[in-house]
Amino acid sequence: MKKNAFNPYLPSWEYIPDGEPYVFDGRVYVYGSHDLYNGHVFCLGDYVCWSAPVDDLGNWRYEGVIYPKTEDPLNKEGKMCLYAPDVTVGPDGRYYLYYVLDHVSVVSVAVCDTPAGKYEFYGYVHHQDGTLLGEREGDEPQFDPGLITEGDVTYLYTGFCGRGDKSRSGAQVCALDKDMLTIIEETKIIVPGSEYSAGTEFEGHAFFEAPSIRKRGDKYYFVYSSEVMHELCYAIGDSPMGKFTYGGVIVSNCDMHIDTYKPANQPMCYGANNHGSIVEINGKWYIFYHRQTKGGWYSRQGCAEEITFDENGAIPQVEITSCGLNGGPLPGVGEYAAYLACNLYTDKPMMYVGDYSCPRIVQEGKDGDEELGYIENFTNSASCGFKYFDCKGVKEFAITTRGYANGVFEVKTAWDGEVLATLRLEYTNVWERYTTKIDIPDGVHAIYLTYRGDGNAALKSFELIV
Repeated sequence: MKKNAFNPYLPSWEYIPDGEPYVFDGRVYVYGSHDLYNGHVFCLGDYVCWSAPVDDLGNWRYEGVIYPKTEDPLNKEGKMCLYAPDVTVGPDGRYYLYYVLDHVSVVSVAVCDTPAGKYEFYGYVHHQDGTLLGEREGDEPQFDPGLITEGDVTYLYTGFCGRGDKSRSGAQVCALDKDMLTIIEETKIIVPGSEYSAGTEFEGHAFFEAPSIRKRGDKYYFVYSSEVMHELCYAIGDSPMGKFTYGGVIVSNCDMHIDTYKPANQPMCYGANNHGSIVEINGKWYIFYHRQTKGGWYSRQGCAEEITFDENGAIPQVEITSCGLNGGPLPGVGEYAAYLACNLYTDKPMMYVGDYSCPRIVQEGKDGDEELGYIENFTNSASCGFKYFDCKGVKEFAITTRGYANGVFEVKTAWDGEVLATLRLEYTNVWERYTTKIDIPDGVHAIYLTYRGDGNAALKSFELIV
């Protein structure tokens, strides 16, 4: 029996951002960097891999550590972090893992005979004279490699462009020989960074980081994180080396620009950087991206949403949801964990993480402890939203909560909708379950919970009861 698929799609105690999804032999594999819960910087863990059957996207399997950070000769002491990787299948049929360490500006490569086996260090990308890419005069520092291989040629996309830094021009691409290391077509800029985007079609959505490349039909889709960080944008080209034309925003991890259920300029979650790509799975296309937890930057989790293409190949922006890979809404009955919230906000709109008094997704224990996530910091007006559920005959509603709080949770099916029920809380330092009668009309609905009152509550789960 297939499992329901949620966002985040991996267990709540796993923190794999920067997801690069691929389908190999009937399974979708996701490669990403590896944050730690309570991490003090990005990407502290070794590379691990997860996979799922293409016809059961709620059933993810842990493939284990595929590449430890100490495997790179430059990092034998493990003092550097493994930043966002990508994988491509080389002309020889082997799997090549490309990455950059956090304190050097060259591209490292590892190789494996299987998608999720033990990768072994292979070499560094270099110019034909042997100089490493990133170290020759005129090279820009390397960051966030993305790959596509066609025939004997592999195209490598890299780049990072912070605002105010005129030494970084934009997203770069070069072509590699069949040895997967030697540059045979020199680097060129395909999407400008913010310092060079004025007057171009990319202005306002200039390249920041996270280059990724996919092919659909005869078009190449270059996916990247823009200068505002929370959005993944795309550009379309007729060849791997460009020219690329700006397409639009695919997803924002705070749902900016979306006006289907709220004003377009209203953030509905606390966003920050973003990284991911598109992939076709069983005839449907998805965008993989990540969200922030703990109210900070360094414990990110992978999410995904189904996308569509119009007749011109354009991708309309999609909402962030709690059910992205599920193929439709979740059943409108049963208990759902609070960490599945796709919307977190208060009556003071905020686009970015950083205010630790706001509601935030946390877990008990330390990194690696398999403890279910929950939401803490429900103070007055703090809200969470879950989308979407196919409701039929829902007559009761329950929450499991704790905390020193004196107030009520309001239940709605829209962030600004009618209050359908309230649940009064009592001061408690253990999880307590509260129920109320409710009449949710039959149909597909979101669920929103808003706390009104004094003190500070935490939410473990809610339950739809028929």
